Amino acid sequence: MNEHDLWWRRPFRMFQTNLREIDATLDVERVLDYLEGFGARAWLLSVGGIVSNYPTELEFQTRNPALDQRPSGDLVGDAVAAARERGVRVLARMDFSKIDHRRAERHPEWCFTGADGTQQVYNGLTSVCPSGDYYQHRLLEVVDEVLDRYPLDGFFFNWMSFNEVDYSGVHRGTCHCLPCQRAFAIFAPGVEMPTGPASPTYRVWKRFTEAVLDDLTSRVRDHVSARRPEAPLILGDRADIVFHEANNAVGRTLWHHRTAEHVSAARTYRPGVPVLTNAVGFVDMPYRLAGEEPHHFAQYLVQAFSRGANPSTYIMGTPDDVTYECLDAAGELTRFHRDHERFYRDLVSAARVLLVRPDPLKLAPARWEEAVHEFRGLYSSLLERHIPFDVLPEPRVRDVDRQGRLGDYGLVVLPDLGPLDQETVDALGRYAEAGGGVLATGTSGFDGDASLIEGSPVLRRTAVRDTVESVRSLHLRRPGRDGARRGGDLPVVGAFHVVEPVADADTDLPVLSRAPYGPPEKCHGHLLLDHPGALWRAHGRGRVAVLPWTPGRAYHQLGLSGHRDVFVETALRAASGPVEVDTDLPEQVEVVLGVSEAGGVVHLVNHSGAVPQGFRTPLPVDGRRLRVPWWTGQPTRALRADTDLTVAEKGGEGVALPRVDLFEVLVTERPVNAR
Repeated sequence: MNEHDLWWRRPFRMFQTNLREIDATLDVERVLDYLEGFGARAWLLSVGGIVSNYPTELEFQTRNPALDQRPSGDLVGDAVAAARERGVRVLARMDFSKIDHRRAERHPEWCFTGADGTQQVYNGLTSVCPSGDYYQHRLLEVVDEVLDRYPLDGFFFNWMSFNEVDYSGVHRGTCHCLPCQRAFAIFAPGVEMPTGPASPTYRVWKRFTEAVLDDLTSRVRDHVSARRPEAPLILGDRADIVFHEANNAVGRTLWHHRTAEHVSAARTYRPGVPVLTNAVGFVDMPYRLAGEEPHHFAQYLVQAFSRGANPSTYIMGTPDDVTYECLDAAGELTRFHRDHERFYRDLVSAARVLLVRPDPLKLAPARWEEAVHEFRGLYSSLLERHIPFDVLPEPRVRDVDRQGRLGDYGLVVLPDLGPLDQETVDALGRYAEAGGGVLATGTSGFDGDASLIEGSPVLRRTAVRDTVESVRSLHLRRPGRDGARRGGDLPVVGAFHVVEPVADADTDLPVLSRAPYGPPEKCHGHLLLDHPGALWRAHGRGRVAVLPWTPGRAYHQLGLSGHRDVFVETALRAASGPVEVDTDLPEQVEVVLGVSEAGGVVHLVNHSGAVPQGFRTPLPVDGRRLRVPWWTGQPTRALRADTDLTVAEKGGEGVALPRVDLFEVLVTERPVNAR
């Protein structure tokens, strides 16, 4: 079968019914009626693992006892047969993360075992370890049994991970089962196994678990593909379809752009691999009867398909059982994606800025949190200043370079990443030499007193101020504009690295030294120092810029627009070619650029409804304009408003925009310059 003929290589829309044991009697025709009206043509159905919704003959599987109430005794068989009559795809949700007490007693070697020798038991079920035989071999036997019986259209494996955290959010420690001990000794000879995140070898353990899961995913993918090539595996980076669950949780601080970030990271790494965003219709697993706020849920789906993901909606139980208010909005957005599918075929980003995401396996927990704040502050800064960008995990920079795609960007931003591996350093050096721009903030590229980045404007680092007290009262002086004597002074928040510039570097943002900050009578004495807060230097045909402090953390924690604007001004100065969209849209409206089979695609996503832990009704935006400077053809039609666009009559060049509420999609069917 030709890869391009596979159904999941085209845009699709899914609906998941996460079934309880008592749902085995569901009316498959009623569910399919609902799905089709919703706009979905793929159904993710609970098939096997913890509970089998078909009459399994495998001793180590548990047949759902509620199947006895079903005339056929086979929910999966009934669903697949009815769906095929309608042309609806049925995908199997499998969950091998837990087994019942009887099997756990019979096969303790399958089970996740803590450092103290105890197993993880939750609601009578015992967690299973991916290193053990149940995952490594028995899983494939279940897949074979299912495929022998049903022409399923795909597989999703839920919670295929090392379950250190249980359903109550309690950290249960790392696994010390014998298969893990043997495999870890081979992976990291002489390294002591950790007991949890506080152990000094925990990051080695996380790399080990990632390798185990990558290998398992690859083997399962190959097995399914050999049996049924048209059935994709939905899982991680090595699967046919990358999975992302968009969800809320009680007690977790909301990152409003989480869905867009994760989709972008996957699509930037492998643009040709589909991403599925499965948006959860309830607020949290313990509160699964409570539906998500409709405006919050709508952001999940809009952020997903604006970045090129396939939208999916996930409920507990059946459509007859739930009253989630968010489902009306979800259906409307799913049908929009269906009705305009041709604009989502082969949709890839046309952004010219690459924002690198810190690697959690490289940094200690405290440093990771600092780097995340820097990343998120810079993420928000680019979004608000209408600079379209892609996200890429740090370890994938070298992969994108090998693929020959790094040169598609005019700027690469490195947010407080710490030391870089040599392959990444070499890739960035070649990129800048050929004409690209590199902007590093905070610790990015520093190792001891040296800057590893080729062409860096920093000769050496001479001191580090990275505690609250060491930067308290430290300021940066901005240059004046429009004849002003000086700009506003900015507080340094997070860290400041004192550096010595190379001889031919350009510098700016001098530091004002610390001075007493209380009582008021003593609040004076700042000295203007020759420590630069911004440095630039030409390298080959490109430029390298360094902000040796943490503007992203400062903006994320304080919200001063000065931090944002200093970063953006530096980015624009370092970039090769235009990277900023010409528009008068308010900063709450994100501009996402893409190119699809049908032409240029611009998503305008209105984040004005954002509140601290969610989203409310966005404020409508009217009478604005937009132009993409590096596109030969500008947008000609607005899909949601269903209207042709006209040339803006005032305020500059570009097209006049229709009213934008939650989102709008602007398209041009003429060729554009993607980058």
